[in-house]
Amino acid sequence: MEKDELKILAQNLANPQGEKGIEIGEMMNATNISMTMESIKTLLIEDDEHILEIGHGNAGHLKNILSRARNLKYTGVDISETMYNEARKLNKDFESQADFVLYEGKKLPFEDKIFDKIFTVNTVYFWENPVDFLNEIYRVLKKDGTFVLTFGQKKFMQTLPFTEYNFTMYSNSEMEQLVSESHFKRMKISEKEEDIQSKAGNETIHRIYTVLTIKK
Repeated sequence: MEKDELKILAQNLANPQGEKGIEIGEMMNATNISMTMESIKTLLIEDDEHILEIGHGNAGHLKNILSRARNLKYTGVDISETMYNEARKLNKDFESQADFVLYEGKKLPFEDKIFDKIFTVNTVYFWENPVDFLNEIYRVLKKDGTFVLTFGQKKFMQTLPFTEYNFTMYSNSEMEQLVSESHFKRMKISEKEEDIQSKAGNETIHRIYTVLTIKK
């Protein structure tokens, strides 16, 4: 891919827009699905819980979440109006259980302590003030709630041609340090590996990623 194409891809990975954004949203759902499913599994969802996803994309995985327990409520937030609209369109069957919220990416538009479980996959690279945002997540999470943060490891992310454009990447130790500067104190690291198709081409790449389980 040319430099300009890589820049457009990077922009749409951060904030999908228009027809290209819809296409990239579908691609993200496909290439990230194992990371998403691993994150959802790690949440240990139980009956009657309220789940928040930060950066829901097209939410093609929502059916899976809602099938894991009874009487669940799901809320998704995203900065992309394209993904907000696409998620609502793809998940019309779940309107009674799911809400999608468009937000500006810094303050979570919710009251304190209302979510039992929170998760996010591949969004941390774009957080402007990560410690502040972690504290926002802490604020809206119930006491003893679980937050799962999943991200590609720095040594892997640096091999991708588009991550030089406005991505902030983290090693496990850097992420641990970041979390320790927030109100969160307890965390567990799980490292995963998989082979996936590249977002920038047709080749297969070996992805190393981390699922961080953080407790309030």
